[in-house]
Order: sequence, then C-alpha cells, then structure tokens
Amino acid sequence: MKNLIVEKRAYFDWAATALPDESVLEEKVPFANPSSLHSEGRAARAALENARERCAAILRVSAKTIYFTSGGTESNAIVLHSALVRGSTGPILVSTVEHPSIRENCRALERLGKQTGAVSVEKDGRLTPVTLTKALDKYPDVRVAALMALNNETGAVMDIEGLVRCIRARERAPVHIHSDLVQAIGKVPVSLSAWDVDSGSISAHKLGGPRGIGLLYLRKRLDTLYVGGGQERGVRPGTENTAGALALAACLERYAGPDMVLTEHAAACVRCARLINGLLAIPGTALIPTDRAATDERFSPYILQVAFRNIPGEVMVRALDDAGFAVSTGSACSSAGHERPVLAAMGLDQRTRLEGIRISQGYSTTMEEIERLLEAIQQICDLLGGIV
Repeated sequence: MKNLIVEKRAYFDWAATALPDESVLEEKVPFANPSSLHSEGRAARAALENARERCAAILRVSAKTIYFTSGGTESNAIVLHSALVRGSTGPILVSTVEHPSIRENCRALERLGKQTGAVSVEKDGRLTPVTLTKALDKYPDVRVAALMALNNETGAVMDIEGLVRCIRARERAPVHIHSDLVQAIGKVPVSLSAWDVDSGSISAHKLGGPRGIGLLYLRKRLDTLYVGGGQERGVRPGTENTAGALALAACLERYAGPDMVLTEHAAACVRCARLINGLLAIPGTALIPTDRAATDERFSPYILQVAFRNIPGEVMVRALDDAGFAVSTGSACSSAGHERPVLAAMGLDQRTRLEGIRISQGYSTTMEEIERLLEAIQQICDLLGGIV
C-alpha cells in the first residue's frame, strides 16, 4: 500500500471557508473612521458607500437595503433578536436543518420566553410546501420565518421562492421571512426580489474574502435589539469596516454575477459527478441522502455528504488530513460537538450520522485533486473498513 502521507495538500472544506482570493484585497482603503467629519473621514465614507452600491448592484436591490455586518452569524442574529423589540407575540418558525447561527439563537430566544416552531424536512433534507404547510397549520400566528437557501452540510437547495409563496398565501398578519444565503451566494442563482424575502445574510469569507465582514439585506429597516453609535442607520452599530466592505463588494462582483455563477456551477457539476461515481465504486460507501444522483438539481455540486461503513467520520477526517486532504464532519461552527442535528432531522440513525463527512469543493478545485482524493479514500477504506 502507498504511503498515505503526502506533501501536496488539497483543500475540500470550502463550505467552512473558501480559499482566500488576494485579488479582492487590492483596492486602496481610506484609513479614517467613516463617521468622522474631516476630509479623511469623508473619503472613508465615500469608499464605504461605493462598496454598498456595488454590493447592491450585484444583488439587484437598492443600496438602501444593504447593511454591513461582521458576517452571516451576526446578520442572522440581528433579524432573529429583533423579534424581541417588535411587540409581536407570534412564534418564530425555523427549519430543522438551519445553520447553528440560526438554531442556537432560537434556543437563546426560547430561554427569553420567545416561542419558536420547527419546519421538518423530507428524507433528502429539503424543505417542501408539504412540510411547511404542516408547520403553518401548527403555528398559524407565525411572525418570523427563517428558511436557509442552501444547506451547509448536505448541499440541499431549497425552493425559497415557492416556500415564500406558501407563507404569503396564508398570512394572517405580515410575516418577516429571512433567508440565510451564506452558502447559496455565488454558488446558485439568487434573486432577492423574485424570492420576495424580507431579509438575507451573506458572508465574504465563503467567497474568498476576509473573515469578519458580511452584509444583511433588509427590504425594510427593522427595529433591532442592539444599539450604539447609530452606524449602518442604527441596524448594526459600531465603527464600519471599510476595508472589509470593499473586499466584500469585490467578492460579489467576481463570483456572484449571473454569468460567473452559471459557468462555475457547470464546471463544479462535472467534478461532483466524477466524485460521486468514484465514491459509489468504493464498497461500504453511502451518499447522504442515499438517493442523491451524480447529477442532481436538488443539491449544490459544491457540497457532498457521504458516510463510510465502520469508519467514524472523525477518524476519516483525520486519516484524510494525514493523507493531505482537508475535509470536515460538518459545520465548522459546531465542530466541537458530536451530534449532527441536520442529519438527525433527515431521519438518519446515529451510527450513520457519526460516520458522515462533508466534502466541499470550490472555484479552484481541479479534477486532478478529485482523482487524488478518491484514491486516498479507497486506500483508507481498505485499511480501516474492517474495523467495527
């Protein structure tokens, strides 16, 4: 057997964070506080507003709807916690496969007395009008709904436009519909206006930008829980990150334009099909869900969840790391835990959940890396597959 330790590493954890694109950091950034009234401050303000307009142009919305934040987690929290100050007594409705930044904030809100309700998913991990209708029947007075656009662990793509129509058709009172767009932006077509969502969250580091910068799209301004110096029109107080905002704008322009999304998506589909077909040829391998096809419009080609019989996910992750490949067991935001809530919501047994790993590719992933990964997985399965 070949020595699994290699010098040339390959990165397959793009869903946690993308490989950095240094070109998005090339713009000259005014150093001053954008709130300062002197010339330096005005220059920083102009740069910040330029970044806002550029982000809005790519997303095809008004610049007035763009608020810069520290990333997806903060954007999600701003929307959810605003329910505490809006005077609404209705529950918050969330899917059972949301990112921890939604799930854990809902638990915090429950401790503060705010009711939340769950929307279950089908066995393929996707929300459907059927599961959403059942939740709306149970929670008819919902006032906030959080529905992610693309799942960070399985790659399941949600029909946000159809789900929003389902909610709007049953509204007894206005429902604020929020969508976590962190994994979707730059990977699948996103249309905030066609989807009719009230808010959405985006994070730059999923697109090769720096960590610590993101945005919140708000169709209408919310009264938020946190206050401060009034920056970002009071929605997100705190000195603005001008450098980050410019980098985020550059990321969106580079990777989230419609032509780029379609071109990269087609290339990713080819690589994903080869990965899936190669994995299925390895005994003891099970895709999650098992009915995922090599080419499957229900899922993003950038994210694949797979389990290997008798090999715990953490063991496979470490073995692949030794072999020169970076993969994960799931969301990096909850990697310290051993539970897999998203896989549990899909009805998978505990053994399968703990055997699952996430392989996520990106714009610079090559077919040569796919082939090397398949070879390494085959060797690891030959070595460890007999362990019970």
